[in-house]
Amino acid sequence: MSTPKHVARKRFGQHFLVDGGVIDAIVDAIDPHPGQPMVEIGPGLAALTQPLLQRLGRLSVIELDRDLARRLRANAQLNVIESDVLKVDFTLLAKALNTTNLRVVGNLPYNISTPILFHLLEHVQVIESQHFMLQKEVIDRMVAQPCTAAYGRLSVMLQWRYAMENVLFVPPESFAPPPRVDSAVVRMVPNASPTALPAALLSEIVQVAFSQRRKLLRHTLGKWLEGKKLPGEFDVQRRAEEVPVAQYIALTQRVAAVQVSSGLTP
Repeated sequence: MSTPKHVARKRFGQHFLVDGGVIDAIVDAIDPHPGQPMVEIGPGLAALTQPLLQRLGRLSVIELDRDLARRLRANAQLNVIESDVLKVDFTLLAKALNTTNLRVVGNLPYNISTPILFHLLEHVQVIESQHFMLQKEVIDRMVAQPCTAAYGRLSVMLQWRYAMENVLFVPPESFAPPPRVDSAVVRMVPNASPTALPAALLSEIVQVAFSQRRKLLRHTLGKWLEGKKLPGEFDVQRRAEEVPVAQYIALTQRVAAVQVSSGLTP
């Protein structure tokens, strides 16, 4: 009996990659090698899964759609995890796969791509690399430089921890059904020696800074620093988008040090 055709489900944000040339280019960018521990998020109809398996021999996949998960289980080379990716503990998964160098790939659901990126940030210590298909606009924000419209909280939080590169443009017609946006593939490699700091504190500082990005920081971050009794810690006569990542990191370290010396938990 033939397998019934799967209809893309809007609630899961499903857009299946069908362009063979793009698929080959993505696999080449990932450059998988036999035996590498790799996890694919959202394998869907296995467009990337099959060529990855040909090079790896074994692959773990995370799929929320129960019908697709059932199809995938028919392949004995796949370790199928039927789950919402936001509920997957990648640190425990890496331990189960006996590795601290997990490679993560996938065509991420565009409607929850940012939450997925922040979820993976919590497990970056066990990840060697990430290659994701995303909405091009999101990748533009991820790799954006200061003093540009795309530069924001996502830019700062991810550039603190990763070196990132936009490696491939993917047009809508490469998918079925075609999305209404352009797509791209990003390579994310964790920094070998990241600056140690409380991630939650950095996130809070950056969120406050960009809460009113058109205003000078004295209206937002300046007042926040005053509330922490830390006035004068930072040049607030500029806008959030004018501050480089390194300066947000340095401020976070200073605030954390003050909190520690005051007996407060950063």
